[in-house]
Amino acid sequence: MKTLFDKTTIGTMTLKNRLWRSATWENMADEKGHLTDRLRTVYRGLAQGGIGTIITGYAFVLEDEQPNPGMMGIYDDSFISEYKELTTEVQAEGANIVMQIVYGGSSTGFNIGERDIMGPSAVANPSRGVVPREMTRDDIVRVVEAFAQAARRCKAAGFDGVQIHGAHGYLLSQFLSPYFNRRKDEYGGEIHNRARIIYETLEAVRATVGLDYPVFIKMHCTDHWDSNGLSVEDSLQVALELQRRGITGIEFSGGNPDADNYPGKAPIRNKIIAEEKQSYFAIETAQIAEKLVVPVISVGGHRSPTKMKELLNTTSINYFAMSRTLLSEPDLPNRWQRGDFSRPRCVSCGKCWDAAGNICILDRKKNDSDDD
Repeated sequence: MKTLFDKTTIGTMTLKNRLWRSATWENMADEKGHLTDRLRTVYRGLAQGGIGTIITGYAFVLEDEQPNPGMMGIYDDSFISEYKELTTEVQAEGANIVMQIVYGGSSTGFNIGERDIMGPSAVANPSRGVVPREMTRDDIVRVVEAFAQAARRCKAAGFDGVQIHGAHGYLLSQFLSPYFNRRKDEYGGEIHNRARIIYETLEAVRATVGLDYPVFIKMHCTDHWDSNGLSVEDSLQVALELQRRGITGIEFSGGNPDADNYPGKAPIRNKIIAEEKQSYFAIETAQIAEKLVVPVISVGGHRSPTKMKELLNTTSINYFAMSRTLLSEPDLPNRWQRGDFSRPRCVSCGKCWDAAGNICILDRKKNDSDDD
């Protein structure tokens, strides 16, 4: 019988448990993407709280392409020394730390009109209204190389691995989506063409960091659109090809935030989340995981250790990632390991996102009260 607190290995990584902190935008870096004391405190608290592996908030790979404020950057070598201090602190607490790297594209509302925003096709973003410039082949080469160099910096800074962000409506996931990707060249059309930029990114990253360094990807099990989105079968085909090309593990999310205003038939993502309440991408993720050999990490509303243990022992899912629950209670893994399975404090109200920094609203109210 497998448990959430089994000690396991993935490649060169040793994991003290099966619990991951999924990448979460903290909105606490400085305007250039450099670390702040607040960010270091967040990561130190997560490590002390018992999580086995931390995936950082997304870090932008090109200086002129920052999709949100307060993001960490990884676009030049000036970041290496400060991140080395961070990784040393986190690892000293017994946790692994993996950096997530991203190119945003049209899924943004930040500094619109002040920068060149690219996408697979010049299609208006349903949520943001941003129309990107269709990428040329030279643009694609530049972005792929930026991912590779970002991964090199992650390795040099002591991160236990790197995760390529291919989900949640950012550039790489837009290439996978037939709605966003209407190209007629070798980067559009059937699924392996739409995934070509991801395959090239993995190849470039591997050439830079070597065959043994852990390289993960976050992608959708499905877009959960009723039409014109990434399907479970498409996702499986991409995952199998990434496995063949040497991906270390895959974190499966689902849905597409930019689908909320999808023109045409209504997306079903929000309906699924509302009905399932927790572990709401687990069914599709399990369908894909049973066809894979590489480790699979499931994310999406995991709240119950009992439910996760059931999934662990009845499906091919290997690990579970959480986000907002840990934003509210970073010590939740320690609490569960002590046998305290009372309900998490987080109720997914969504009020943790704030211009002053993304923290649980209960902590923000407490801080406001302390300041009075």
